Amino acid sequence: MPEEPWTAPRSRFAGLPELPPREDAPAHVLQGHAVLLGALLAATERSGGVEGQTVADDEVAAALGLFEDMRTALDRLEAQVVIEARRRGMEWRQIAGHQGMKSSQAASQRYQRLVTRLEEIRQGIR
Repeated sequence: MPEEPWTAPRSRFAGLPELPPREDAPAHVLQGHAVLLGALLAATERSGGVEGQTVADDEVAAALGLFEDMRTALDRLEAQVVIEARRRGMEWRQIAGHQGMKSSQAASQRYQRLVTRLEEIRQGIR
């Protein structure tokens, strides 16, 4: 099976030196929440879903609350990467292709929706 075109670049940036994480950095938020969700799911698998064992209902409810923070963090990351791509001269059609979209208009509209959503969150509208 042929190698995907992004395999080599992903391998290269996976080897970049890590900077000390900022607590409010979107990637740090995502990583922390993903670890918590992984631990919760592993604990539920060990208990076999039996009520009263290992994971309480309020812990599952708290886990559900993590997803909105994760979506916001992921949106921030995506917007930052799109901004960097545009700053480096990448055209919308190229960005669209890397995001699995068929048109430059779709990529541009997605970015605009992200920016609008993030601004609404910042202003407390959402």
